[in-house]
Amino acid sequence: MATEVTKASIRQKTWDYLEANNLASFPRPVHHRIPNFKDATAANNRLKELDVFINSRTIQISPDKPQEHARFLTLEAKKTLLVPTPRLKTGLFNKITPPKGCNKETLQTCSTSQGVRQYSVPIGLDDQIKVDLVITGSVAASTKGHRIGKGEGYADMEYAMMSSMGAVDQNTIVITTVHDCQVMDMPDDLFGSHDLTVDYILTPTQLIKCEGTLPKPTGIIWRKLTLEKFNQIPILKNLRFREEKAGKDVRLKHEYESKAEETSYDSK
Repeated sequence: MATEVTKASIRQKTWDYLEANNLASFPRPVHHRIPNFKDATAANNRLKELDVFINSRTIQISPDKPQEHARFLTLEAKKTLLVPTPRLKTGLFNKITPPKGCNKETLQTCSTSQGVRQYSVPIGLDDQIKVDLVITGSVAASTKGHRIGKGEGYADMEYAMMSSMGAVDQNTIVITTVHDCQVMDMPDDLFGSHDLTVDYILTPTQLIKCEGTLPKPTGIIWRKLTLEKFNQIPILKNLRFREEKAGKDVRLKHEYESKAEETSYDSK
């Protein structure tokens, strides 16, 4: 009997393959992470081939290890770098602010998780920002533009909150950097309107423009949000309050009368 294909089974298969074939890099094991992979620097260097990167002024990049070199390239090009706060615990973004006149070594430090903590100022819902480009990590991605994260929904929510702020829209380009083995076909029915989609996939050997333009999240879909996830992310309380005042339906998943849509941000 064939095993059911789910997001969880795709994650497990990908993590296992990276480890079994020694394609993983520190931190290891890569399970339950956005996996760092061999030749991640080469994948990120492909950004320099894209006009959308060259012409962008403000770039949001995930805080994960495999996107570290993308953060360095952004700072080296004197662009504004925004990094989501880990697990959205203390707000939405950190704006990385390297010391004036710093050298390449300091820029490399600013690109690390330590540097994000040391050289940053917080950016919240009230800040008027326009994000030109989003670069995110993935566990798996398809040439159609679907992506799977590590299963906690943070990248999806980050984009949805940026959309609510007016910082991004349907035309904002999203790029993911992964190993070649992380690019695969995935069933369309695994994905919903809350899932972040990508426009380009960069690997150590390929620059892939995704086949179509899939819609991106336009705001938090409250009915897909569990009470547990809502309570884990303080900034959601502020956003929910604002949207409730604006007359929007902000019932959470457990409050929603319809059970037609069972998937959620942290669906497995």
